[in-house]
Amino acid sequence: MQLLIKLAWRNISRNKRRLFLTLTAITFATLASIIMRGVQLGTYAVNIRNAVNIFTGYLQIQQKDFQKNPSLKYNFTPDELTLKEVKSVSDVKGFSERIYGDGLISFRDNSAGAAIFGINPQQERRVTNIMERIHEGKFFDTDTTNEAVVGYTLLENLKAKINDEIVILSQGSDGSLGNLKFKITGTIKTGMQDIDVSAIFIGLEKAQELLELKNKIHTIVITLNDLNDIEEVKGELEQRITNNNLKILSWDELMPEFKQSIELDNIGGIFFLIILIIIVAFGVLNTVLMSVMERFNEFGIALSIGMSQINLAVLVVIETFFITIPGIILGNMIGWVINFYIILNPIEIGSELGQMYEEYGFLPVIESSVNYEIFINTDIAILLTAFIACFYPFYRVYKLEPLKGIRYT
Repeated sequence: MQLLIKLAWRNISRNKRRLFLTLTAITFATLASIIMRGVQLGTYAVNIRNAVNIFTGYLQIQQKDFQKNPSLKYNFTPDELTLKEVKSVSDVKGFSERIYGDGLISFRDNSAGAAIFGINPQQERRVTNIMERIHEGKFFDTDTTNEAVVGYTLLENLKAKINDEIVILSQGSDGSLGNLKFKITGTIKTGMQDIDVSAIFIGLEKAQELLELKNKIHTIVITLNDLNDIEEVKGELEQRITNNNLKILSWDELMPEFKQSIELDNIGGIFFLIILIIIVAFGVLNTVLMSVMERFNEFGIALSIGMSQINLAVLVVIETFFITIPGIILGNMIGWVINFYIILNPIEIGSELGQMYEEYGFLPVIESSVNYEIFINTDIAILLTAFIACFYPFYRVYKLEPLKGIRYT
């Protein structure tokens, strides 16, 4: 084996120009793959965190049928045992109880349909950053006050101003019609069209009064320390919470459209990576095949003096290894540096393109990642591709006959 390694090293260094070009191609493909996957996954992660931190949360506990049919009747009473189990999970950062409803908002002669969110501001501060999205005015401090915060577009549609009084008309869970008067203390701007156009936030207790849901809620929103803890915490809560009528949903189940848009973009990225890897395969195939065919005479002589065909074929594999590994290592090093630099200095997207990103609920920023899986997956893919590419040269050498090799021109 030591002799084969020496021969392989001498053989690949014969044509330094060809070796340099092949190493450059492998390095570039590895580098481009790592940077692209890093930027993709890093940008996905920052947008997911942004989406769940705005309002959705990492996890939600709700009635089984509420996600499919968000009706007032799918409510539950948050018993002490359930809340205790949520608090006891170490990776849970905080939780908040909410009520969802819909109704009609009136201001003078103007009215608009609205999504009603009943929240506890003290709990909400620990769970989401919706209260930091104030566009004008301020958020209310308690869930018992007759104050409300609305989406900034909804305020414009109502032609109202901060400190104006509005009336919310809604049907309660018992079928009765109820109405309450609220003072607008502020507006929010999230970049999420559904919230900015139609959302109104009121205190949890006032929402229970308006919708006839005394001591009942629709969901418990949970935030975690890390996005990667979702599956573990979800499984732990499913074991601890014994109420069979409740279901625990993760962010991707709560926002399926958002998840699908990420998956669609991810498919495009993977397709581009496949093209890069195919280019690497042809580069390695060309280098190894040319190197082998140039030495058929030498191989024929080696076979005639007693060297086995399998040893010559293994020599081709070792040469492929010597060509591929340095390119992968160099590509990993440069890729890590560039990805880490992007993490420290995220690329902000401005002008009209940035506004378009915000309209679709994405942050106008490009992030990156140095997750070890990016490097491992890229290295394995390129290494396997290189060895698959050397199969044909391997086969040619393995089937080579001594006399035909000596006479080859």
